[in-house]
Amino acid sequence: MAEALVLEAKGKLALRDIPVDLAVGPDDVRVRIHTVGICGSDVHYYTHGRIGPFVVREPMILGHEAAGVVEAVGEHVTTLKVGDRVCMEPGIPDPNSRASRLGLYNVDPAVRFWATPPVHGCLTPLVVHPAAFTFRLPDQVSFAEGAMVEPFAVGVQAAVKGRVSIGDVCVVTGCGPIGLMTALAALANGASKVIVSDVAAPKLEIAARYANIVPVNLTETTLAETVRRECGADWGADVVFEASGNARAYDDALGAVRPGGTLVLVGMPIDKVPFDIVAAQAKEITIETVFRYANVYDRAIAAIASGRADLKPLVSVTYDLKDGIEAFDRAVEARPSDVKIQIRL
Repeated sequence: MAEALVLEAKGKLALRDIPVDLAVGPDDVRVRIHTVGICGSDVHYYTHGRIGPFVVREPMILGHEAAGVVEAVGEHVTTLKVGDRVCMEPGIPDPNSRASRLGLYNVDPAVRFWATPPVHGCLTPLVVHPAAFTFRLPDQVSFAEGAMVEPFAVGVQAAVKGRVSIGDVCVVTGCGPIGLMTALAALANGASKVIVSDVAAPKLEIAARYANIVPVNLTETTLAETVRRECGADWGADVVFEASGNARAYDDALGAVRPGGTLVLVGMPIDKVPFDIVAAQAKEITIETVFRYANVYDRAIAAIASGRADLKPLVSVTYDLKDGIEAFDRAVEARPSDVKIQIRL
């Protein structure tokens, strides 16, 4: 039995003991969790009880953005040792699947992902995880930053799929956690500037603290006007990332791409959205999509360790586990000034 933050059912959280398998297999490590971030998917399961086909039918431990310390290692593990500070990639694929053999393990239908029903998450003191998906943190990377490697990896995947090159001008529609992470990943990948649009002034103020991020408040001006000013009246951005999932953002995102540029779809809309295919064809743009990440965790950690991606300003508040329900209720409020809420165990 272990104490954990458990989603009992839609709208009902409890901090209680729950059975957790802590047996360490030969290729596993056992990790004592230090910090866990609250993700939008955690909040969605809390408030709606489901995401698409994934339905909470029985009590489930929440959390999948985590960092901690290795407490035990399996007999075959040589890459990690007891005492190592680590973060964990939360999705475990079938290594023999066709997707995994192609290097696309993130889209393997057999992936077991923390805090996705019926798989337990990591808001509990101890977890067992495959060493192959557990990554050592450099000394200069804090536990708080380590717990943000997971969402930052989404941004890194987007930058990789968008093939951001040195000097590119990029646009990100949406200044939530993933939008900000994507902007920072684009800068770390060599972009000269990133234009970020949203309607939430507090989040745009956080974005404005970073050099080479140009915030656009859509309640005061248009994205098109800013892109014309920054990229030229008859051109556009080299790479545009749609990170809001808001149906109204797609026209802006498509309009911001230069001829021959790239549009990367990162945000996930709740419903189907209309999309102007002819406008995309007329500019011969490349359209890429992102689902989580694959083979970028080490790259994300290196970018944070080098200082090229400073995630520290994105931590809005940290709660102790005993106040975990309060932390989730604050996350449900979606305060405009909050970016990342974390829980310390």
